[in-house]
Formats: sequence, C-alpha cells, structure tokens
Amino acid sequence: MSETTERNRPGQDIGAESLGKGQSVRRGGGDPGSRGRTIIADGVVEKITGMAARDVAGVHAMGSGMSRTFGAVRDRVPGGSKSGVTRGVKAEVGEKQTALDLEIVVEYGVSIADVARDVRENVVAAVERMTGLEVVEVNIAVSDVKLPDEADEEQPEPRIQ
Repeated sequence: MSETTERNRPGQDIGAESLGKGQSVRRGGGDPGSRGRTIIADGVVEKITGMAARDVAGVHAMGSGMSRTFGAVRDRVPGGSKSGVTRGVKAEVGEKQTALDLEIVVEYGVSIADVARDVRENVVAAVERMTGLEVVEVNIAVSDVKLPDEADEEQPEPRIQ
C-alpha cells in the first residue's frame, strides 16, 4: 500500500504532521451536540410538572390542605424556600428517565378520572418535550375536592381586625 492510501483511509485518525493541503484533523467523534452529559435537577422537572398540572381544567390547587396553608404563609415571608409552583410535586430524575408524584385538589363536579388522565397527558407531554427525559410514571393523589361554597385555604385569615 502506498503512503498516500494509508494516510487517507476512511475512519482513520490522522495527525496534523501527515496532512496534505486541504485536509483537516478529525477531532472527537459524532455529532457535537451529543458530546458530554446534561444533568437536569429534580427542581426543574418539578417546576415544569407543576405548571403543566395547573394548566388542566378542573385542578383547583396542588398539595394537601396543610401544605397549601404553610405554603401560603411561606410565600409571604421574604426568602421563603420552596416555590409555590412545585407545591404538591415530587420528582425523581435519573439520566434518561423521571418518575413523578403529584398531589392535587380538584373542583367539585368534575370527573376525577378525566382530570387525572388530562393531568398525566399534559405533564408527560411538557416534561418530555422540555427535558428529553422519558416519563415512566405519573402518580396522582387527589387529596381534596374544592366545594363551591368553601373559602380558599390559600388566604389565611388575618390575626387582627
């Protein structure tokens, strides 16, 4: 085999010293977009999930009554820790998959089965589209039903009048 044929064989990495005019060094392999890892934090998936779940008709609130009450107070305190968007959402995120747990309050009169199905569909679509992760499960716990005559627990009564 000649030196030229040996140097230019397809798939062979070649050094800069053996390059002819018009040739370049191949660096790395494959598509540049696939080099390296992307890590998505649990909180990112929880925010996406919370927003997608709240967009579904029939979902009144997220989280249990107690967590909503504490959350409403915490939201009023400067530097309150957890975002209201993630209330009632827990995500477990791996490298390629995620599993989600949601706690919701539904409006009185809606079909809970239909709301749960719609929440799952909306959450799976949003999380997979935005993160590229495969959603392996979306577990939904319905913790309460918001009756038409009930006051929102989100607004705690003032201590003084």
